[in-house]
Amino acid sequence: MPYFCRLLLILLLTLGSTSLRAQTDSPPLAPAAAPAQTLDQLSDQLDSIKAALKKPGQPDLPLADLRGTALAVQDQARQLTTSLTPQMTALQAQLAVLGPPPVKGAPAEAPEVTAQRRQLDKLQSSLDAQIKQSQLLNQTAMQLAAQITGLRNDEFQTRLASRTATPFSVTFWADPARTFPDDLIRLKRLGSRVAAMLSSAWQPPNRQPLLWCLAAAALLLAGGRWALERLLLTLATRHVPDGHLRRSAMASAVALTAVLTTGLSAQLVYLGLNWNDILDDDLHDLATATVRLVCFAAFVTGLGRALLSVRRPSWRLPALPDLAAQRLRPYPWWLAAAALLFGTTERIMRTIGTSLPATVATRGLLALVISGLIGAALWTLQRSRHERPAEHAEATPGPAWLSLFIAAAALGVAVSWLGVATGYIALAFFVAGQMLWVGVITATVYLLSHLLTDLIHTSLDPRGSSGQQLQTSFSLAPHRLEQVSVLLGGIVRVALVLLALATVLTPFGAGPADLLASARQTLGNLKLGDLVINPASIGSGLLVLLGGVLVLRLLKRWLREKLLPKSAMDSGMQESITTLLGYVGGLLVMVLTLAELQVDLKSITWIISALSVGIGFGLQAIVQNFISGLILLVERPVKVGDWVSLSSDVEGDIRRINVRATEIQMGDRSTVIVPNSQLITQNVRNVTLANAQGRVQIKLPMPLSSDADKVRELVLAVLRAHDATLGTPAPFVQLESVITGAMTFNCVAYVSSPRVVSGVRSDLLFEILARLRSANMPMTTPQSMLVRTLPPLTEDDDDDDPTG
Repeated sequence: MPYFCRLLLILLLTLGSTSLRAQTDSPPLAPAAAPAQTLDQLSDQLDSIKAALKKPGQPDLPLADLRGTALAVQDQARQLTTSLTPQMTALQAQLAVLGPPPVKGAPAEAPEVTAQRRQLDKLQSSLDAQIKQSQLLNQTAMQLAAQITGLRNDEFQTRLASRTATPFSVTFWADPARTFPDDLIRLKRLGSRVAAMLSSAWQPPNRQPLLWCLAAAALLLAGGRWALERLLLTLATRHVPDGHLRRSAMASAVALTAVLTTGLSAQLVYLGLNWNDILDDDLHDLATATVRLVCFAAFVTGLGRALLSVRRPSWRLPALPDLAAQRLRPYPWWLAAAALLFGTTERIMRTIGTSLPATVATRGLLALVISGLIGAALWTLQRSRHERPAEHAEATPGPAWLSLFIAAAALGVAVSWLGVATGYIALAFFVAGQMLWVGVITATVYLLSHLLTDLIHTSLDPRGSSGQQLQTSFSLAPHRLEQVSVLLGGIVRVALVLLALATVLTPFGAGPADLLASARQTLGNLKLGDLVINPASIGSGLLVLLGGVLVLRLLKRWLREKLLPKSAMDSGMQESITTLLGYVGGLLVMVLTLAELQVDLKSITWIISALSVGIGFGLQAIVQNFISGLILLVERPVKVGDWVSLSSDVEGDIRRINVRATEIQMGDRSTVIVPNSQLITQNVRNVTLANAQGRVQIKLPMPLSSDADKVRELVLAVLRAHDATLGTPAPFVQLESVITGAMTFNCVAYVSSPRVVSGVRSDLLFEILARLRSANMPMTTPQSMLVRTLPPLTEDDDDDDPTG
């Protein structure tokens, strides 16, 4: 065993020295450069886009696909620039380690260093060229995307303004009849391709996966939806508190179940058909588009079931009577079928390349169907309101936005039908599609706003478990939680409404990437003076502000309740440290927030100027009190818990030193707000400063007949015998004065704190009186009265009276 250990140790040392020598002898690793082939491919894609845009006479140019390609190239070029920049930094760091090349006349460097420097310079030049090329591709792709967006907007406006013959004329139907044989041939070709695909999918290599996928899809549609809906409803019943949140959660579960089960079933069917990639490009695009349309149609039906809630009226979110909900029940299904028909027909026409007359006629028919369904739903809703039962006849009216929405929908129906009747098929088709799209977005925002606001209100309810835990953890008052709940609910609703408006107002045919790009371009160019208003910076600034305030609050609480009580500092010093930390931390949080908002000193110069003018005119007292408050916290002539007395007959305990004023609690438990400047500029008597001792003084009058020495000994015994009096300084009794009929003794004893003086004085007086009474030593001398009887006056005495 020892021999084996020695062999193992020698082997490890050999391998370590070999790898170390290899690392020492080999040149430093150069960062992997981006392959030039990737940049060339991106450049070729942009060239193809430019060539496609320059070809004249292409009415059906796929601008959406070209713009998607340009955005993809821009994203890849940006990723290449991001990945190449650290490699350039690493190369520059390696060159910095080698140092600058020797100047002329200086000793030459080693050949290995020269070769390594030459290799690094070559790599740096190549990498720099690739970074510049990727940046140029990024800029070119962005310009092409903007150009295509402009072309799409122009094409969209042109299509809306185009007019054909009215459907009531023979010319309108003559063109589709003339081109119908060619369109039918194209449709039959597509049908034959679909039949061939189905035949290939039914062949033995693909039959079993297809059957399994179809069986799974059938199970999902038959029982999976019911089981998943029951599961989500059971979870909501058990784990969601009773109230508005449970109702909105159950409605959301119904909508989510419809999307998951139906969308997953459609995806399973597509997977079974394309198990071995038997679909060509056109059929693959048609199949994936159909799956997305099925998911959208399922979402429409789920929204309708969730909002109408015919079987469970107590779960219904909108204020709809039962009669209206029952009559509106089939319309979500009809609208979903219309949307599925609308999208599938559009995709099929694009795949087979139908003629323009057939496309116009089909779009006119779809516009009439969709707008007709929406108009019928509005009519049904209005009729149900008029036929409301007597007990609900005086129901409260709905919100104003709902009335405006219904009026806009009715106007859209009228515009769509009039557009078809007058030949503006493109306008009618667009209005019908937008009505369906806006309705789905509005219903989604309505459901999400209820769900999120109910979740916020339930989580921040002061009477709930989570709200009570937040109050305990962060020392929050109940009304603070209610304010935060209302504020967050309002922010969520505003954000959802803005997102819905941005989605609705996005140009026709645009997708999420277009929405994000439009929002970034619109909001990224806003300026306030020299300050650029960037939504990302605002969001990160808010996060820094909220996080900083939360961390500061937790730190202050930890200091106040955990750390500082374990120290030898008094409570006033602890409160001063916590308050100063709050000021410094708040200033630091503001600085970090401004830095995250990318605000420099030049951008806030006007704020400083305005503050200086305000301080000069109306804020002098506030600034003076603020500076005085800082002096009180740092110098600490008075602190929290001190017993102070001011010249303005204010005497009490300091409870809090704030930014502007100090709170003093009087003896009658009332609170006096004293500006901080008064505690600095006026005479203040601090009774408890520096752990001052209290003095108990009693003026004891005694008659002159009393034995002064005996009185002195008796009082001293009482002063010394009390538990609260101190031995050092020792109590003393002095004969202060002797006046007519009485002598006054000055009795003094010291106690540990001025706060116990009054209580000790009362105890001493009671004891002194009891001792004097026991010693038969009265505090006053009984008054004697001398009564004399005068003889009566005679007549001679009266005559001699000079006043007579």
